[in-house]
Amino acid sequence: MRSTNRNLIPRCRAALSAVVLAVASMTLSASPSVGATSEWFEHEHGAVRLISSNAGAGSAQTIDLGLQFRMKPGWKVYWRSPGDAGFPPQVSWVGSTNFAGATMSWPAPERFSVLGLETLGYKKEVVFPISAEVFERGKTVDLAARVRFLTCDDICVPYETNLTLNLPAGRDLNTPASGTIATWQSRVPMDVTRSAASAPLAIERAEIAGSGEDQALIVRVTGKEALSAPDLFVEGPVDYGFKKPVVQIASVGNQALMRIGIHAPKRPDARLAGETVTLTLVDGDRAVERKVTLERASSTATAFPGSSPGSSPGGDGMGYGFLAIIGFALLGGLILNLMPCVLPVLSIKLLTVVSHGGEAPGRIRAGFLASSAGIIACFLLLGTVAVGLQSAGLAAGWGIQFQQPAFLAFMIAIITLFACNMWGLFEIRLPGAVADAAVSSGRSGGLGGHFLTGAFATLLATPCTAPFLGTAVGFALSRGPLEIYSVFLALGIGLAAPWIVVAAFPVLANRLPKPGHWMITLKRILSIALIGTAAWLLSVLWFQIGSAATGIIATLMIAMAFAVWQYRHLGEKARFATWIVVGLLTAISMVGASSFNGEGPESSVTAGKDGNAWQKFDLAAVQAEVAKGNTVFVDVTADWCLTCQVNKSLVLNRGRVAEILGAGRIIAMKADWTKPDPAISAYLKSFGRYGIPFNVVYGPDAPRGVPLPEILTESSVLAGFEKAGGKAVLAKR
Repeated sequence: MRSTNRNLIPRCRAALSAVVLAVASMTLSASPSVGATSEWFEHEHGAVRLISSNAGAGSAQTIDLGLQFRMKPGWKVYWRSPGDAGFPPQVSWVGSTNFAGATMSWPAPERFSVLGLETLGYKKEVVFPISAEVFERGKTVDLAARVRFLTCDDICVPYETNLTLNLPAGRDLNTPASGTIATWQSRVPMDVTRSAASAPLAIERAEIAGSGEDQALIVRVTGKEALSAPDLFVEGPVDYGFKKPVVQIASVGNQALMRIGIHAPKRPDARLAGETVTLTLVDGDRAVERKVTLERASSTATAFPGSSPGSSPGGDGMGYGFLAIIGFALLGGLILNLMPCVLPVLSIKLLTVVSHGGEAPGRIRAGFLASSAGIIACFLLLGTVAVGLQSAGLAAGWGIQFQQPAFLAFMIAIITLFACNMWGLFEIRLPGAVADAAVSSGRSGGLGGHFLTGAFATLLATPCTAPFLGTAVGFALSRGPLEIYSVFLALGIGLAAPWIVVAAFPVLANRLPKPGHWMITLKRILSIALIGTAAWLLSVLWFQIGSAATGIIATLMIAMAFAVWQYRHLGEKARFATWIVVGLLTAISMVGASSFNGEGPESSVTAGKDGNAWQKFDLAAVQAEVAKGNTVFVDVTADWCLTCQVNKSLVLNRGRVAEILGAGRIIAMKADWTKPDPAISAYLKSFGRYGIPFNVVYGPDAPRGVPLPEILTESSVLAGFEKAGGKAVLAKR
């Protein structure tokens, strides 16, 4: 795994260290030792010794030994193929008696990435198992091991020492070191070059794709159990270098496709095809290795069924750097302000702005910063939920909270309170109370109210996705907690950007007229938008729990509105009881909605022209239709996804696209994700996507599918039709 150009600086650094630290690298000898272990050779950065699993020479032809390294924090030694820098430990047995030779095994290494350099090795501790063969069984064995190794942290220091170990005749007894050697022997990758029946992992195929600087090694791997964080180390010709793999785990969980970039030497005769390489696959405690002869990739080698080789950059962010993903998240959050999801929260945003009219710049700045903090805190909360679901092995996705009836009932209750407050049915004057902050922020001016208003508006806006947002979220949800929190923080900052701008320049809001009687009329007009939002959420709830249960929850909301209407007519003590009633009605709605989950109507198909209908999504049927030469359009949608509904209204159900779909030239399939569906979640994940809308076109020219942008246009859909099925599907019949 070396690249000549990439190794130049590290090699020079190691050479300089050898000169500067010549005293450390001089030959040192440990004192002779009799028994199961040699003396430790201790140096400034750790220690090394030779250990034996047997107290003596024993009666076998071979003896199990181990070369044990212990490193101080931060320091490491290298694997047999160190990567872009370093060299592995080397042992010479010259001077040993009754010793025929030895084979050293290499436990699976760790990968270390520093300043673009990839190295492979071990930190803290490692034992290299050694199988030593003797000339005469049962007789004394004197071992003399000359060990040369390199240990690195910020600098690299070479060392060399002599380790000696005397194993007397007989003593066919195990030692405490036998367990240590056995433990590290179990970490040595299983060689599956010839047989892989009992292996926990399998390297199914390795082929070369692309050419020139875009050349890559495509490796398909499987596991007997689900894969978690697979890594692959490639050992090939010395003048080739291999990058860290980009991993795409299939929806079934135990299959993955790994793409390893190649640094090829710049010479005319450089050909990797036909060369034999050693592949070491590691996933947690499981590890295998296999020698393969490389060939050029076939056209279907670079994707799983139901996935696209081109989907990664637009889906889970593979191919983009971390800083680029953060930029996408910021831009996606900013664009989210312009998406259809802004409509349900438009009244809240407008009221927040106008409520600051005529105020002092300091109060305006504090209010908008509090709203921004609420938005960002809500995104971090969503990130925490995603991390929790990921840790529990459950699916996480953008907007999936709208698949839960209890969450919908809670949102309907909160929207009902907002609408009642805007209509003037009640006003709360309890400073510091949570309810006061939640529903009267525009009136009281409390920072807590502005904070919760921003958080609530964010929750209500999450059914939408936006350009760049899908890429960022896909990247985050396919990685770990650090990436999830970083991306969701950037999304929150992007969505809060307009508020942050007003906070920076409060004069923008200060020019508005001071609140007065005109605001009462405005609030009542804006409350109509919230009532419409509540009705929309009730329609989504109806699909999940049925008409009867939805009707009961709607009745409870009317009762809540009546209770808060009575609020102003009650005394101080009775007013407190009003909020107990509101809390009980909300809790009953949430529990009831959860109890009736799954009892809603089944998803229906929509008839098109000439009686053509949207079929229910079935990936096997997609593949069967493509095999027949047909073109298939898949729409992953949900009733709670407003962007999905806009795509339908503006593109899919009108114009040229609707004509083609209705005429039956292209088979239309609908994957409804309104309710949780593991099959649809797995299908999205296979493309590196974790949110909707998501549309794919399959056809004879694109059997793996052509993903379309989140925001559809007629031209983008028609281009997808042509790319997948050719111009014939666009021709009139």
